[in-house]
Amino acid sequence: MKPLILFCLALLSGACSDFSKEKTSGSSSNQMYIPAQGNSIERIKKTEAEWRVELNEQEYYVLRQAGTEYAFSGDLWNNKEDGLYTCRACGLPLFESKTKFKSGTGWPSFYEPVNKEYITEKQDRSYGMLRVEVLCARCDGHLGHVFSDGPQPTGLRYCINSVSLDFIEKEEIEKKEP
Repeated sequence: MKPLILFCLALLSGACSDFSKEKTSGSSSNQMYIPAQGNSIERIKKTEAEWRVELNEQEYYVLRQAGTEYAFSGDLWNNKEDGLYTCRACGLPLFESKTKFKSGTGWPSFYEPVNKEYITEKQDRSYGMLRVEVLCARCDGHLGHVFSDGPQPTGLRYCINSVSLDFIEKEEIEKKEP
């Protein structure tokens, strides 16, 4: 929660005045402004003790220990508002609401990230399955998994834990449009 508060304060104070329009497939003139991050992402390195102080127990379990929240239990799985989903641990913009879809799984599902460089993927062989784990590229926080059974245009389903995300309403972001 602290990273989101700091991110929002920075937006409201004008510290993040460098905004850019990023297009996703099928974008229109109604696209959202998101903070510009450039081509490189400055990595956040913290000790596990530091993460334990910043995250509550469930956030730590999911983001730092690759846990999973119960289906249909998160606060964002059924969110239908327009806005931006960010990493709860570091505030990196991850998914736009216009890429969210109803998958019926009980977790927020998206067909593409804001920027592929903001997500890292790694093979996950836990629980006797072969899956692709999705991590925040800035802080290495576990977000969920990606599957190839999503809708077009990508055919992907980023199945993400609500507890690993924060949500910023479109109106808050638009207050800082250049």
